[in-house]
Order: sequence, then C-alpha cells, then structure tokens
Amino acid sequence: MDPRILDRLRCPVCGEPLAEVTAGTARALRCPRRHSFDIARQGYVNLLAGRAPHVGDTAEMIAARADFQAAGHYDVISAALAAAATDAVDRPGTTNAPRPLGSAPTKATVSDQECRLEVSRAKDTTAAVRSEPSAPDVDAYPLVVDAGAGTGRYLGAVLAALPDAVGLALDVSKPALRRAARAHPRAAAALADTWQRLPLADASTAVLLNVFAPRNGPEFHRVLDPAGTLLVVTPDNDHLAELVDALDLLRVDPEKADRVTSSLDGHFTPVSSTVHRAELTLTRTEAASLVGMGPSAWHTDRAALTERLTALPEPVRVTVAVRVAAYRPR
Repeated sequence: MDPRILDRLRCPVCGEPLAEVTAGTARALRCPRRHSFDIARQGYVNLLAGRAPHVGDTAEMIAARADFQAAGHYDVISAALAAAATDAVDRPGTTNAPRPLGSAPTKATVSDQECRLEVSRAKDTTAAVRSEPSAPDVDAYPLVVDAGAGTGRYLGAVLAALPDAVGLALDVSKPALRRAARAHPRAAAALADTWQRLPLADASTAVLLNVFAPRNGPEFHRVLDPAGTLLVVTPDNDHLAELVDALDLLRVDPEKADRVTSSLDGHFTPVSSTVHRAELTLTRTEAASLVGMGPSAWHTDRAALTERLTALPEPVRVTVAVRVAAYRPR
C-alpha cells in the first residue's frame, strides 16, 4: 500500500497506526497490538472491526454502475466534484494547498515508483510497526477520502485533478472495492462500515467525498482537517424524473437538501450548494443499467420493472440533476 495513505490509517479496534506485513504471498496491515487485517488479492484491505450489519451493493448492481459510468453518462458528477475539490484544496488559507511549482520537493512529491520501493522495504521487515500513534503530516499532501465510494470512479476523477493528492475509497461492498482498488494509481481501497468509527487518524483528510451515500457527521468531522472540506452529492428534485414517472421508481424527497444539512448540523457549516444538470439520451439497456445500479433495484418488483422498461420508446431521454454541497468543519 502507498505509504502516504498507510500513514493516515488507524487500527479500527484500538486506534493505533498500521504497518504492512507479509507472510509468504499473504499481505496484511498490523498494528503494534497485533490486530491484523488482511489485504485481499484484489487489492483492498478489510478494516472492519467485526462483522458488518449489511453487505452493501451487490455484484450485479456494481456491474451495472460500472458499465453506466464507463459510458460517460455521469461525467457531469465527476467534473463537478473535481472542480469543487480543486477549489477546496487551492483556496487561500487552507493547510492542504499543494506545493508551489518549482519549490523544493517534499513528501507530497514522492513518485509512485518511490512509493512502491518504500512498500517493498516495509515488506522485508515485519517488525517495522510503530509503537505509538503519530499525527499524519496533512500539510505534506492532501488525502481525499470517498465514504461510500462504490466503483471509485468519482475518487479517480478527483485524484486526476489533484496531482499532489492521494485517495482512499471506503465501502462495505466487496464487489465495489474490487473495482475501487483499481480506480487510480494513487488510490487505495478499504472495507469499512461508514456508520462505525472510520479507520483514519483524527484530522487526516483534506477532502471527503460523499456521493449518494449515508452520512456519518460526527466521524466525518473527526477525520477532516479543520481546514478540510466535505463534498456531498445528492439527487435534486427532478433527477431521473422521466424514468421515475414511466417506471414508478422511488421519488426524491423534496426536502432532501434540507434534511442533509440538518443531519450535519452541529459538526459542519454549509458554504455552497450548486445544482448540476445534464440531458442523457439512452438505449433501453442503458436505462435498465441506470435503474439497476441505484436504490430502486432494492425496492422495485423486477418482473414489473422489466415489462415497463420494454415498453419505453427509444431513445430514452433522461434528466440528470444533482446537488453538490460543500461543508466545512465547525
């Protein structure tokens, strides 16, 4: 694992720092108290403290999402998040601003090749586990965390816009993490329940993404740097309105934006909120993928849905309308 990311992780059991260890071909993260967490061969690490109360999105839902995103249909969301994250990191006064061009190299400029060498050295000595927690150097390089990351596509888009940043995808779905672990060369992925304590050091995160996912206000506040930014993406009132009407899907709560802000009140101050829209032209198959990757996949009768999808005229015109809200820790 990239040591710049590993430096920010904490044991979900005791809160101690973690180091990478190997035993033959097996890899794991281990803390000084010997709590150990396996790294799957697909690249993600299991940082659950016990069993998760749910398994998250299914392999079928994740496959539908990956196909739909790969076609570029939700690039409006990726672009909005990349722009908002860039503004958050570059804004005057932030402690997470990237190193000025031409200045002396710092930890933020360590190359991916150098990171792999550092990891290799760590693998050669399983005893190299720090005995005491140390505060991560947030100023050196921004960490972007996507809580409820899914495939990791949005995290990858943000990292592409922030060349000095590293990223961590958190999700409770193993099929999602298999994809998120490959979302970007500067990203890692971890199995974690965002309703529980996050496996991150206090004030370790520069930007926290939350896209169509549950929000844990107290934990988001704990892991964000005081100068950091929380970016929350939620559906606006007319999001996918054409499909909602034609297929009898779940409707967006008209009070959604207010409820999100209320759920974060006490920990965060809202600083901006912008609605982004796009008009999509889809095939029936793409429309089926769009439905299958979201919450309606859990709540809609499949046979009835298939019948309604078959009756849709092609091309299927659909409105994407999402709200990107930025919050800062109080």
